[in-house]
Amino acid sequence: MIVAHNLSKVTGEHHALNNLNLNMAPGEIFCLLGQNGAGKTTTINCFPRIPAPSAGKPKSMASMWRSDPQGSKRPSGLLARSGDVVPQTQRPGKPRLLQPFGRIPLYSKTNCRSFCSKAGLPGDSINRYVGTYSKGMRQKVGIAIATAKQAKALFLDEPTSGLDPKASNDFSLLLKTTAQEGVAILMATHDIFRAKDVATRVGIMREGQLVATHAANEFSATELEKIYLETV
Repeated sequence: MIVAHNLSKVTGEHHALNNLNLNMAPGEIFCLLGQNGAGKTTTINCFPRIPAPSAGKPKSMASMWRSDPQGSKRPSGLLARSGDVVPQTQRPGKPRLLQPFGRIPLYSKTNCRSFCSKAGLPGDSINRYVGTYSKGMRQKVGIAIATAKQAKALFLDEPTSGLDPKASNDFSLLLKTTAQEGVAILMATHDIFRAKDVATRVGIMREGQLVATHAANEFSATELEKIYLETV
C-alpha cells in the first residue's frame, strides 16, 4: 500500500533523506520516531511530493491516482501537523481539501454529517465554521475528508502534537479504527508512548536514515524509550 525505494532528498549539501526504504501493508500503522531534523516530516512530504524527492520512488495509492485518475478510485490523504485541512471560514458540509490529493465528490449534507459522525465529531459541528473548532476537531475533519475520498493510505505529520491527553487518546482510537478498515497509515511523531499504543511497527530515524524498525508489541513503552535513546 505504501512503498519507498531508496528515497533520498538533498538540499544543497544537506541530505534530509538518505536511501530510505519502507514497505507497508494495508491496515498497518507505521510510526516514525526521531529527533528534530531526522527526516520524519521530509519522508511524509515526499509521498505527495512536497517537495519532490531527489532520488528514489515513493509509491502509494496517491501516486497511482495522480498518474491515472481513471484507473484508481482510492487516493491518499495528507494531514499536516497544523490540522488546517479546510479553510477556517468554511463549514465541513462542503469540504475542500487544501492538501493533495484529488477532489472530493459533491456529497449531500446527510453524507457529510455521516462522515463527520464516523470521525467522532459532535453532531452540531457540521453547522459550525472550522475556525471555531479545536485542533483535535480539525484533525478529525481530516479523517472525515479521507473517508469521503475513500482514501486507502494516510500520511500524518505529528497529528497529536498540541492535543490534550483525552483528545490525543480519542484520535489514537480513531486511527486504530481507520486502520482496521484496511487503510495504511504512516505517521511522524515525537510521542514515544502514543506510538507504542497505536502503531503496528515503529521506525527510528537518524540523519535522514531509517536506522531501526521494531514491531510495537515487542516492547513496553519504557523499553521502547530506552531503545530510542540508545539509537538516536
